[in-house]
Amino acid sequence: MNRSFSKSSAASASTASLLPTTNPRHFSDPKTYSVDSHSSTSHPPSLSEKYALSPSPASWGAPLDMSYTEPDDFLHNPDPKRDRMNDRGGTIFTARGLANVGCLFILALGIITLFAGYPIISLFTDPKQTTQGGFNLGGINATGQIPILPGNFGLIDKDTPKDAYTKKSYLLDEEFVLVFSDEFEQDGRTFWPGDDPYWEAVNLHYWGTNDLEWYDPHQATTGNGSLLLRMDRVNDPSINHDMEFRSGMSRLGRHKIDEVLLFRNKFCFTGGLIEVMVRLPGSSSISGLWPGAWTMGNLGRAGFGASVEGLWPYSYDECDVGTLPNQTYPGTSTPIAALENGDPSHENVLSYLPGQRLSACTCPGEPHPGPARADGTYVGRAAPEIDILEAIVENGEGHVSLSAQWAPYNAQYLPNNSSGNIVVDDPLTVINPYKGGVFQQTTSGLAATNQSCYELSGGCFTTFGFEYKPGFDDAYITWYNNNRRSWTLYAPAMQRDLATEISARPVPVEPMYIILNLAISLNFGFVDFENLEFPATMSVDYVRVYQPKDAINTGCDPKEYPTAAYIETFKEAYTNNNFTLWSDYKQPWPKNRLMPGGCD
Repeated sequence: MNRSFSKSSAASASTASLLPTTNPRHFSDPKTYSVDSHSSTSHPPSLSEKYALSPSPASWGAPLDMSYTEPDDFLHNPDPKRDRMNDRGGTIFTARGLANVGCLFILALGIITLFAGYPIISLFTDPKQTTQGGFNLGGINATGQIPILPGNFGLIDKDTPKDAYTKKSYLLDEEFVLVFSDEFEQDGRTFWPGDDPYWEAVNLHYWGTNDLEWYDPHQATTGNGSLLLRMDRVNDPSINHDMEFRSGMSRLGRHKIDEVLLFRNKFCFTGGLIEVMVRLPGSSSISGLWPGAWTMGNLGRAGFGASVEGLWPYSYDECDVGTLPNQTYPGTSTPIAALENGDPSHENVLSYLPGQRLSACTCPGEPHPGPARADGTYVGRAAPEIDILEAIVENGEGHVSLSAQWAPYNAQYLPNNSSGNIVVDDPLTVINPYKGGVFQQTTSGLAATNQSCYELSGGCFTTFGFEYKPGFDDAYITWYNNNRRSWTLYAPAMQRDLATEISARPVPVEPMYIILNLAISLNFGFVDFENLEFPATMSVDYVRVYQPKDAINTGCDPKEYPTAAYIETFKEAYTNNNFTLWSDYKQPWPKNRLMPGGCD
C-alpha cells in the first residue's frame, strides 16, 4: 500500500502522519499541545491517543483504489503471459530435482527393504535351526529353559582329541575333516527313544536274519568311556518275548519319533570315511556271536520289514529289467541268467526280490520321494548297505567281513573283477567266497582280526572303517581293519551286466545312517552254545565320520535325495515292526511302467 501523506495533514511528518486529520486532539506546534479538560500544555497525550486512527480507512490518506499499482505487486500477482514466458524451455530434470527424487527413492527403498525385503532375504539365507533331538530350538523346554543334560550333543564331541579333527584318506592323497564324533566318555547314557539326540536303541526282534535275541533298550548304555552293547542269556524266555537271548542295537541317524509320531531326522552322511574303535565281544576262538557296525540308506529302517521291502539292498537308477520282480520280464523266462546258476538253495534262481519299489520306472503321480527329472521321470531310490564290520569266528580264529550289499544282481552274483576293479591291499584279507543269494548280492573281503582285541582275549581296542566316494566313474569303497587298508572295490566292478541285462549300479549315493549291534544267529555261522560265555559285551570306544573339505555332505534329507516327506507320509511303515511286508501295511505297490498295464 502507498504510505505517503500530504504535508498539510500535520506539522510533523514523523508524528502527525499517523493521526487522522479530523482528530480534534491535533497539535500545531511541537512544544504546544491542544488541551481539553484533561489535557495540559506541559504533558503529551497518551500513546493510545497519539497513535489512534480513525475508523474510516478513507481518512488515512492511503490509496484505496484496486487499480492502483504498487511496486511489489509483481511478486504476488499471477501473470499468465509472463509466467508462460518464464516457463518456456524449462525442465524438471535439473540437478536439484534429480537429487531430491533420488533421496526420496533411497529412503523409500530402505524402508521397503527393512520391513519387507529383510524378512524375505532372511527366510532364504539364514541357516536352518535344528532341535538336535530337543523339544524346541536348542533343546529348550516349553518355558525357554535349557536343560542340564549329561554328555555333550554337538555334532563333534567336545571330548574328541584335537589331533583327531583331521585324518588322511586311506586311498587318496587328501586330508579329510571331522564332521561327526561320539567318544562315549559320559558314563550312564541311555538310548531309549528321546533319551539321546542322535542314538536310539530299538525294542524288537530282528526276524529278517532269524536272530535268536530280542533287542532291548536296556542292553545299550555307556560305561568306562565306551558304548556297551550287552547280550544276556535269559533263564526265563517268557519274560523276554519268548527269546532265549537279550541284546542291544543302537542306531545313529535314522529317525527320532516323539510322542505324536512326528519324525525328526538325525545324523546321516553321504561320502567320506567312517571309523569305529571297537573291542569285540567274547573270545577270538569261540564262534557264535555276531557283532556288527554298518550303514544303511535313510529310506529303509532296519528291523521294520515294510519299510525296506523293495528298497534294500538296491542301489539303482535305471529303468530296465533290474527293477522288476525276480529280475525277469513279466510272463517270460528271460533273461535266462536270472533263472540259472543262482542260489543253489533256491533251485538256482538268481533273485527273490519283489522289484525296486521306488525305481526310475515308477509312473508319474505314484508315491515316490523324488526328485523328478525334467522329463517327469523319477530318480531311482533305495536303501543300500555298506558294512563297517561283521565279526565271525571260524576255525578258532577271529575274522571280519568287510562288505557291501547290492541289487539288482550280476549273473552268478559275480562282479566284474577285471582290470583292477577289486584290489586286496592286505595279506591278511581274502575275497569272501560267499557272493550272495536270492535276497542279496554281496561283495566282501574276509580279514583276520587282531586276535587280542576281544573281550576275553586280550581286551584291546582296534579300529575298523570304510572310506567311499559315491556314484560312478572314479567312485570306490575301501575298507580297513586294525588300522590297515584291507581291500578296495572300484565302481566299474558293478558295471553293466549283459547276461542279466541290467545297468551299472552306483556306489551308494543315498544319505546313510549308522547301526551298531550285537546279534546271535545260525544264519551267520556255527553257534557254539556250549562254550559261549554270557553276558557278552561289544564295546565301542568312539565313532567318527570324516569327509573331504570340499565335499561336506551331512544330513538325512538332502535336496538331491530327499527322505523326510516320504517317511512322514508312510510313517506307520517306519514305526510298526509288525508290518513285515509292504502288503501288510495295506498300501499299493507303486506302478512300474514296464509291468503289465504300465502307467494306465
